[in-house]
Amino acid sequence: MPRNKLKKYAEIDTFPNVIFRPDSLAGRWKNAFFKNNNPITLELGCGTGVLTLELARRYPERNYIGIDNKRARVWSGAKIALVDELVNVAFITTRIEALAEFFGPREVGEIWITFPDPYPKPSKSNKRLISPEFLQVYRNFITPGCVFHLKTDDEGLFDFIIDTLENEKAVIQHISKDTHNDRNMPDNVKIKTDYEQRHIEEGKSIKYVRFTLD
Repeated sequence: MPRNKLKKYAEIDTFPNVIFRPDSLAGRWKNAFFKNNNPITLELGCGTGVLTLELARRYPERNYIGIDNKRARVWSGAKIALVDELVNVAFITTRIEALAEFFGPREVGEIWITFPDPYPKPSKSNKRLISPEFLQVYRNFITPGCVFHLKTDDEGLFDFIIDTLENEKAVIQHISKDTHNDRNMPDNVKIKTDYEQRHIEEGKSIKYVRFTLD
């Protein structure tokens, strides 16, 4: 393993804004970690935390938690949050499958899923983050009316997501096949992740859906 990555692994273990184990904060995030009663937003597969950090800067009245299973990626976002003294930001390193262990019932009020792995083989469809299996995971800890935002450049994945949401009786609030040319799109949806900027430069259109599971 490269020395730089080993250094990041050692340093991230000391970061107070990175959580590795689910046993201490489930159901207690607002009081025990953030020290406020503000609503909680998650970003699943946050990578280096570009979106998590920007949302936290724009909306200090909310708490933001970035989720990723790659420590080296999380290190980048967590380091910036500490340097910039963003007290409404935390990160969790875990697989999405285990996420219900980190939160109590009705604890999360908003979820962002940006450019998830499309898993194009039909045999892998249960690994897609908007599959019936994952929607059931989220139901363990979301509030009534929790708003989901999903962005992708993958047409096949997007079609699968819309079909899944319709089958699951989700309430679809907005669909766009070209997010950045959609005049009805709010500013927070137009924040670009690293992947998103790369896709746009390649001439790809960005698809977006906003929904609830009520």
